[in-house]
Amino acid sequence: MSPQFNRRSVLGAGLAVAGTGLLAACSDTPAPAKGGAGYVSPTGAEVGAAERMRPGGGRVRDVRLTATPTTLDLGAGRTVRSWAYGDSLPGREVRVTAGDTLALTLANHLPQPTSLHWHGLALRNDMDGVPGLTRPEIRAGGEFAYRFKVPHPGTYWFHPHAGVQQDRGLYAPLIVEDPKEPLAYDAEWVVVLDDWVDGVDGSTPDAVLAELRAGMGGMGHDMGAMPGMDHSMSGSAGPSAGPSRMMMGAVSELLGGDAGDVAYPYYLVNGRVPDAPSEFRARPGDRVRIRFVNAGGDTAFRVALGGHEMTVTHTDGFPVVHARTDALLLGMGERYDVLVTVKDGVFPLTALAEGKRATGLAVLRTGKGAAPAASVRPRELDGRVVTADRLRPAPGSALAARKPDRTITSRLTGGMAKYDWAFDGAPYDPARRFGVRAGERVRMEFTNTTDMWHPLHLHGHTFALANGVRKDTAVILPKSTLTMDFDADNPGLWMIHCHNVYHSESGMMTVLGYQRT
Repeated sequence: MSPQFNRRSVLGAGLAVAGTGLLAACSDTPAPAKGGAGYVSPTGAEVGAAERMRPGGGRVRDVRLTATPTTLDLGAGRTVRSWAYGDSLPGREVRVTAGDTLALTLANHLPQPTSLHWHGLALRNDMDGVPGLTRPEIRAGGEFAYRFKVPHPGTYWFHPHAGVQQDRGLYAPLIVEDPKEPLAYDAEWVVVLDDWVDGVDGSTPDAVLAELRAGMGGMGHDMGAMPGMDHSMSGSAGPSAGPSRMMMGAVSELLGGDAGDVAYPYYLVNGRVPDAPSEFRARPGDRVRIRFVNAGGDTAFRVALGGHEMTVTHTDGFPVVHARTDALLLGMGERYDVLVTVKDGVFPLTALAEGKRATGLAVLRTGKGAAPAASVRPRELDGRVVTADRLRPAPGSALAARKPDRTITSRLTGGMAKYDWAFDGAPYDPARRFGVRAGERVRMEFTNTTDMWHPLHLHGHTFALANGVRKDTAVILPKSTLTMDFDADNPGLWMIHCHNVYHSESGMMTVLGYQRT
C-alpha cells in the first residue's frame, strides 16, 4: 500500500467520566447462530428491511481480495512468514465514497477458515463476519462475496474475526470518502500502527495465546510494577513456539497502570520497522490530512510528528470540533484523523508503544537532510496528549437529546493470573445476549473491575460518550465505568468485545441482540 494519497478514570470515554442479499459461501463450518427465541436473525427480514432503508446503494465498487500465506518484508533485512491480504503489509487500501455499495470477494487461500469484519461500519448484520454469530466462516479454499451499502464517511479498517488471525498480517484500511468533504488539504496519508510477533524466532499469535492462557499462577499481574522488569519473561514458552512473549513491567500512567500482556519484538508503522521506515513526501507549507489506525493486538500507541502540532478533526470516522494537540493516544481499534501544516526539513513520525519502551517510526520529508535515528523521541510525545474525553462533537454529529429507554449494566472481569477475561464472570457464549428493541435509545454502563485497561468495541453501531463524542471503540481504564448511549437502529446480533485480541479470545466477548417486536 502506498503510504501517501495525491486504569483510574475512563480514557477515550472521558478521563472524568464514571458513571439478502446473502450470497452462498463455500463453507463447511457450522451455520451462524439463529436469532433464537425472540431474537432477530442475522438473515431475518428485519435486516433486509434496514438495508433497504440505509442511505446509498448507487455506484458498486468491486474488489477482489486473497488471504494467503506469504513472506513479508518488514525492512532492514527482516522478513517473516505470515498471512496477509496479497503480499503487502498492511493489505491494499480499499477506498470508496459514502453512498457506494461495496462488493468485495474474499478468496481464502489460508490453511484454516477465516472471515472479514468491517470495523466501525454500520452495515447489514449478515455481512459482519463473526463466525458462529452472523455467518459461517469461509473455509480453506473457499471464497465469499460480501456486499453491502456504505453510508457513512470516515476512516475504518477490516480484519478477520477468527481466533487471533488479526495479529498476523491480515488487516487493511478502508477509507470512505465524503462526497461533500468540508476539509481542504493538499495531501493525505493513511498511517497504520501495529505490534508484530508472527514469524519472529518461531513465534505465532496462537503460541502467544497458549502461553498467556497458561496464566501466571500466584504471581499476579501486579509484578508489572516491579522496577527494572521492563522485558519479557526469560526462558522457553513451554508448549508454545518460540521464546516467551509474556510481558512484565509495562506501565503507563495514561493507561492507569499495566499497559499490556505481550512483549512484541517489533512495532511497525505501515508495515516497516523503525530502522527502515516508510517515508512520506510533501512540500513545505502543504496541509496534510493524516488518518491514523491502530491495528495492534495488545498495544496502545502514543503518536507525534516531531516539530509539528496536529489538529484533530475526527475520531472513529465522526467529526469533532477541531482541537490542537502535540500527541494522540490510540487504543487498539481506534482511529483519529488530523490536519498538519508541514514545515521544511525531515521529521520523525513516532509511534510510542505506550508503556512498553519501544517505538515505531515513519519519516516526513519536505526537504534535504538526514533521516532521524530509529530511537528518536520527539519532545511532542511528552506534550499535550489528546484523548476522546478532551474533544467535543462537531455540530450535526451528536446524538439528538433523548432519555434512555433502556439501561444495561455489565462488569468487565478477570485477570492475568488465570487469564479469564470475561463480561460478568462468564466466558463468551453466543447464546448469552443483552436484549434491546429496535427504535430504543439504549444506555450501556460497563464497570471495569479488573486491573487492566480494555478498548471496548461495539459492532454495527456508533455510540455517544458522556461528552457527546461519537465512537465505536473506547478505552476504559481499571476500576472505572464507561457509559455509552446509542440508537438501536441496526437489527441483528452484534458483538461487543475487548479489542485486545488475546483478551477477547480468552472470553471477553458478548452479544447485543435485537428482540423481535
